[in-house]
Amino acid sequence: MTRVLVLAAGNEMRGDDAAGPVLASYVERLAVPGVRTVFDFQFQVEHAVDVAVADLALFVDAHVSQPRPVVFSSLDACATPLPGTHALSPAEVLGVARQLGLAVPPVFVLSVAGSTFELGADMSAATRQACRQAEALLAALLATPTVGAWQAHVLESGALEA
Repeated sequence: MTRVLVLAAGNEMRGDDAAGPVLASYVERLAVPGVRTVFDFQFQVEHAVDVAVADLALFVDAHVSQPRPVVFSSLDACATPLPGTHALSPAEVLGVARQLGLAVPPVFVLSVAGSTFELGADMSAATRQACRQAEALLAALLATPTVGAWQAHVLESGALEA
């Protein structure tokens, strides 16, 4: 059985940043065998170990200023985090894994457009709608957890890299 990691970041108290936890909760409710969900407020160095034990990994987060409500992309490049950095990008998490000599599985990113990230703000209607679109995509991805199937979704979305 393929071991899939869904690693979501965000904060339910910061408006559209709640997309990550909302989608992590959705994945948990699906209860797909072989799927492990990890949620945190931000991606961190320690998540490199979580990624390394998966066969397929998916980062989920909200992003400001993206071209479409939902963007699904593959992640090939690895960046080295700056010394002393606590919050990392998905690419930097992969960079940490490589620095530690850990295996890095195929990795994908699912991002949801957001515009309101203020403390105490509610999630915007546009981001709620984008989360519903993302849920449909997550259900399709987790129904066929293979690199080929996920790459086909990347090609359909028109996003080739994160």
